[in-house]
Amino acid sequence: TSPKVSLSVQVSATTHCSVMSMVQNCPMDIQQPLQLLGGLTPQQFMKRHWQKKPLLVRKAIPGFKPLLERPALFDLASREEVESRLLSQGSKGWQFRRGPFERRALPALKTPDWTLLVQGVDLHDERVHRLMQQFRFVPDARLDDVMISYASDGGGVGPHFDSYDVFLLQAHGQRRWRIGRQKDLSLVDGLPLKILANFQPEEEYVLEPGDMLYLPPRWAHDGVAVGECMTYSIGFRQPARGELARELLQRLAEDAEDAAGDAVYRDPGQPAVESPGGIPPGMMDFARDALQAVLNDPVELQCLLGEYLSEPKANVWFEAESEGTGRTVTGAVALDRRTRMMFDEQHIFINGESYRASGRDAQLMRRLADERCLAAGEVARASQGARQLMTDWRDAGWLHDKQ
Repeated sequence: TSPKVSLSVQVSATTHCSVMSMVQNCPMDIQQPLQLLGGLTPQQFMKRHWQKKPLLVRKAIPGFKPLLERPALFDLASREEVESRLLSQGSKGWQFRRGPFERRALPALKTPDWTLLVQGVDLHDERVHRLMQQFRFVPDARLDDVMISYASDGGGVGPHFDSYDVFLLQAHGQRRWRIGRQKDLSLVDGLPLKILANFQPEEEYVLEPGDMLYLPPRWAHDGVAVGECMTYSIGFRQPARGELARELLQRLAEDAEDAAGDAVYRDPGQPAVESPGGIPPGMMDFARDALQAVLNDPVELQCLLGEYLSEPKANVWFEAESEGTGRTVTGAVALDRRTRMMFDEQHIFINGESYRASGRDAQLMRRLADERCLAAGEVARASQGARQLMTDWRDAGWLHDKQ
């Protein structure tokens, strides 16, 4: 296959692989007990609770206050590029609308039983992005976003279950949570929301600011605001097998012709047929072999998966640098909060692109993915090709010169 990019030293590209906050300045010590996890180490939490059972942590973040005041959150909800939803319950039952919302389109603050959900706030606010970095004891490939829920007294979204893990951090006011291991997953008919018809809670907690509740997938829960409240939901990606297969096959189709080769079907031994409507067995074998040739390329599959997992969301775009474009990166750099960067044993992935990497450059790029920044001395040790890559990323707005 022909490379998209050729770099002189450690980083090179192949076929499909073209070669901050609480941004941690050193790798997280997964053996260190964290107040965030109630005194458990990240390793203990993952072993005992992750995808297994809930965990309630009082004072997970002592003295925690909202990172966005109410007006700032409402302002985000008014923007086209921000996903927001409004839910309310009244005499007409449940009502559901999608944003953006001008302030006058939201109910009065004293009106009870309404909730505003603002998705992906970490993409738009550096402080919320820093908060999310505290949960990077889970792989970035699983970490999704931070949603902020603002609710008036009595507001909520009804009893439901999620297909993904979630940490529910109370930021302002109180919220009463009822949770249970729901077996009956039948839903109320005719509603715009997926609300459980026969919710049977087993435990109940009232969370104060700084308290946090972790829930594994499919644990039913119902959160109701006690007075005005804000809750931060740190959510995780959990792609379904069918969804993942569809994404990979769609991406694979783009390069299928190169991967499968240019051989054409030949049938010199084909006899004359009396039933011309039948598909020849040889053609079926040819089709099977063509598909297998594409699927059997492990490097191609690694690239496809890494590109898919690092692809920014559809509503994300980057602002190119307005000054210093083309000036080679020489000092410290930090990834933009919207940048997704990951790696495997052979590749570096960033914002849906992939690069073959080895040697010292690969180590530096992995460090950039893990810590989301590199010191000036580390950048200086990178090859000319790797620095050119970082220059291109800087010019595209994917990373920035660190002050």
